[in-house]
Amino acid sequence: MELLYTAVVTAKGGREGTVKSADGVIDLQLKRPAEMGGEAGYANPELLFAAAWGSCYLGALGSVGKRDNVDVSEATVDVHIGFNQEGASSYALSAELHVHIPGIDLEKAQKLADAAHKGCPYSKATRGNVETKIIAE
Repeated sequence: MELLYTAVVTAKGGREGTVKSADGVIDLQLKRPAEMGGEAGYANPELLFAAAWGSCYLGALGSVGKRDNVDVSEATVDVHIGFNQEGASSYALSAELHVHIPGIDLEKAQKLADAAHKGCPYSKATRGNVETKIIAE
């Protein structure tokens, strides 16, 4: 394996803190979502994770589309990251990736979506650890 890039982000204060990338591109205040007793209008770890996974996933979908000669340039993915309570002090994430690929039938879209999930680095990193559904729409 050849290292191509390393992202560096410093987090302070947990869910009520900040995240800042070494290059300054990301500089955000974090708050718990309102649904978890926090404040609406701020970033949180689940939003950041959903954004990162979605953009990475679409890159993988682009590779699959190129391989199969299917135009996926207008595809979108809505990534739903659930924060779930397992026990009194135990939590787990869940995910649904809702994939829309215009211009192709649903069966073919699901096959492409599943293939992208197999190759996406975020999907690989979470496989077996995060309950995930891939849903072509």
